[in-house]
Amino acid sequence: MEELEMVLLEGEEKMDKAIASYERELATVRTGRASASLLDTINIDYYGVPTPVKQISSITIPEANQLYIKPYDKSSIKAIESAIFASPLGLTPQSDGNGIRLILPKMTEERRRELVKQVGKMEETAKVAVRNVRRDLNDDIKKLELPEDNEKESLEDVQKLTDKKIAEIEEKTKKKSEDLMSF
Repeated sequence: MEELEMVLLEGEEKMDKAIASYERELATVRTGRASASLLDTINIDYYGVPTPVKQISSITIPEANQLYIKPYDKSSIKAIESAIFASPLGLTPQSDGNGIRLILPKMTEERRRELVKQVGKMEETAKVAVRNVRRDLNDDIKKLELPEDNEKESLEDVQKLTDKKIAEIEEKTKKKSEDLMSF
């Protein structure tokens, strides 16, 4: 039975990691308010190494709709500008020689709906990740060759866990969608 508990704990941990990954992805979707997490996915080539922007600069929020990126090394300003411009954020960086200002435009109703759809796609990817863990867990439980009743009960436990994790994902999606649609 210890082996079964280990399999279940490992599976739950993998599902939690899938949800944490989804949360990080959600943080990169802009809601109209400035947040340093918008830049989480932006990396630049810094001395030959892909480096996240937030590791090589300080990021402040001078106003609700602005981000100010001040690199520790001024020679990286051009690279940061290029990376932001090439990113899917759709923002135009404005350099003042010391740093880069990003002004987040007012979001239109249409843009908000597009972002909600994008969040929906992210949600589905997260759900698939959780379901894949469920499938692997089910396979692992069947390999344990438990008595039929115990196996059936364990598979039901896995399904309950999966349902709980999927509900968590749906709750996070609902909250983010409401955030996006609020003015």
